[in-house]
Amino acid sequence: MELLAEADAVTFDVDSTFCADESIDEIAAFLGVGEQVAELTRQAMGGSVSFQDALAARLGVMQPSRDDMRRFLEQHPPQISPGIPELVQLLKGQGKEVFLVSGGFRAVIHPIAEMLGIPVSHVFANTILFNEDGSYAGFDTNEFPSRSGGKAEAVKHIKKTHDYQTVIMVGDGITDFEARAPGGADAFIGYGGVVYRENVARLSDWYVFAIPAITAALKQVLGLATSSSLSSSAWSTIEEMQVTAGDLTQVTSGDLSQ
Repeated sequence: MELLAEADAVTFDVDSTFCADESIDEIAAFLGVGEQVAELTRQAMGGSVSFQDALAARLGVMQPSRDDMRRFLEQHPPQISPGIPELVQLLKGQGKEVFLVSGGFRAVIHPIAEMLGIPVSHVFANTILFNEDGSYAGFDTNEFPSRSGGKAEAVKHIKKTHDYQTVIMVGDGITDFEARAPGGADAFIGYGGVVYRENVARLSDWYVFAIPAITAALKQVLGLATSSSLSSSAWSTIEEMQVTAGDLTQVTSGDLSQ
């Protein structure tokens, strides 16, 4: 946990991490093609197909118009994961920058960033393109997250552009783990509070099931809380988040500081 305490910036995946839903799946369900798109999402996050191919396939099925997106956003308020606002507040209070690196869409993520005081310049996500009549026209392939390995490229870009020494990535999928690469994230915290993925858990430096536990543990390392001031439920959550399902080896905070 010392490495997280020393980090210059923390980058979060959005779908099923920063937020408790998969926005692409939610949009697809809203458009009546939920089952087809959910299967393509599972394949993408499990690493069985390239993200770029999966994104193109999902959007090709969805064909979202500008009006579709407007109506979706009006009817579906953000489902921010429990504990995220508190963790963001703590990180920002310690002078750490927060970035959102997502395979989702800017139209969905920008309002969430603004809600939590994160500059939209700190958002790296996909842009849906529209024709003049508002119909679907494709997506911007220049965006980092539009292609396989794009999250790693985004984190490398963040680190180099801001001259950061230490960056941590938090996410639930294999595309998030890809950010843990030379020149990219220095550690990867896998998150299974929404969806547990065994392959991601095994690759993580630290695998957690609860966002509030990260906040509690970070406060402890920073000296903002003591064992006596932390509630028993907080410590219970910390202990819980250090163990994954099945026969996965227990992870300690020391492992994150290697």
